[in-house]
Order: sequence, then structure tokens, then C-alpha cells
Amino acid sequence: MPTVLDGILDGVREDLESRRAATPLAALESALSDLPAAIDPLPGFRAAAATGVAVIAEVKRASPSKGSLAEIPEPGRLAAAYAAGGASAVSVLTERRRFGGTLADLDEVRAAVTIPVLRKDFLVDGYQVTEARAHGADLVLLIVAGLDDALLRDLHQQARELGMTSLVEVHDAAELDRALAVGPALVGINARNLKTLEVDLRTVTDLLPRVPGDVLAVAESGVTGPEVVADYVRAGASGVLVGEALVTGGRPAQAVRSFLESARAVR
Repeated sequence: MPTVLDGILDGVREDLESRRAATPLAALESALSDLPAAIDPLPGFRAAAATGVAVIAEVKRASPSKGSLAEIPEPGRLAAAYAAGGASAVSVLTERRRFGGTLADLDEVRAAVTIPVLRKDFLVDGYQVTEARAHGADLVLLIVAGLDDALLRDLHQQARELGMTSLVEVHDAAELDRALAVGPALVGINARNLKTLEVDLRTVTDLLPRVPGDVLAVAESGVTGPEVVADYVRAGASGVLVGEALVTGGRPAQAVRSFLESARAVR
């Protein structure tokens, strides 16, 4: 039986082909020479984690599990608030059908902040990696559950060649082993199972001890408030990726600060 992830990936592939037809790969590649170098997020993440946690704050309009979350008419303004609150990076959802995102959101956020920007989407083709860099992304998300080993390796290597960092996302121990095989600097552990959309915080806390010390581990999903951030940090997370709690709370900068304070209290 097809999973939720399968359905998302089908739509992603259809939308990808439409964009590829409108903007050939050669056009994207020609735009790369006019861009400044991608920002390396790792020094900032390590510095933030040394005293607390690196917060990757997300521009997220909707989700498959909750539907519409927030209108977000000015993604750049929201991203600037995240940066003012102390976020180490901004994540921008660009998937259209289930999350209501666009590449225009990525463009606007990139223009609004000087901290690293993550393109969060369901990458299934090298075109999307080049596309991410052409729109100013410094990081890309690679979801192990949606990729075979060869494609995971190829996309990870392509991102590296373009100067970007990959956040390699896993949901269980087998996926973590596959992720570590490509030598990532960043591993994301998602409490949400993308095949069922169920959230279990123990997925994060159980897998964190398995991440090698030289790899930064980012806890994803399930953050409803500072107490969950503190729990993730106690379990070994260097970073947290938070979307829903930030876009629905009404005070994004203050919310980011509260996450940082809760992490510092347990370091």
C-alpha cells in the first residue's frame, strides 16, 4: 500500500518536470557563477551547540498532518525575526502541494538574512540540488527514506561540490546506518515517521546516542515548547529544527530565544 511519503514524492516528481521544462539545467548552472559562495553552517552550529543548541527555524505554511498553519505573507520578514532571536539557520519549505511553499519563498528569505538557509524539500534528482544553490541555499535536506543508496550518495556529493552542506534525515536505525555511510557532517533525526505521519519523540532520543561524536545531530519534529528542546539537548542533540511551534505562536523571535535559554540551562 502506498505511504504518505510515496504520495508526496509522486507530486514532487511531477512538479519537478514542469520546472525543468521551464528552466533547463543549463540555465540554472549559468546562474551559479553570479552567486557568492555558500555559507558554511558548521562553525556557527558548533559554536551554538557548545553553550546550548543550534536552532534551525522554519518558514512553514502548511503540513500534510495539520493542513494550513500560517499565512506568512512575508517570508523574509519572518526569517529576519528568527535571525534576530538567535537562530543559527533558516529552513524554507519549497514543496508546493502539501506544504504550500515555493522557490520564491527561498529567494525572499535569502535576501532577508545573512545566516545560512536550508532548502527543505523532497529531493529526488540532481536538478533540485543545482536549483537549490541557484536560489541561494546553503544547505539541502536529503531524506534517506525517499532515496536509494546510490542516489543518496550522488546527491550528497553533488551538494558538496556546489559548496553546500547536506542535512541527511533519518527515521530509524537502519536509515541512520545508511546515512552515516555517505560521511555526512549533519544528520537530522525526525520524530515524525513520513510514511505514517505519526510522531514519537523516542525516535530522536533513542537514535541520538548512535550518532558519532564528529557528526552534528539535529532533532526534528515534535518541538511544542522549550521543554522538548531541553529534552533533546539532554539526549545529545546539537541542533533542533522547529517549524510549527514558531509559525503558530505569534512571537517568533521570542520563541527562538526561549529555546536557546532552555538549552543553555541543561548544558
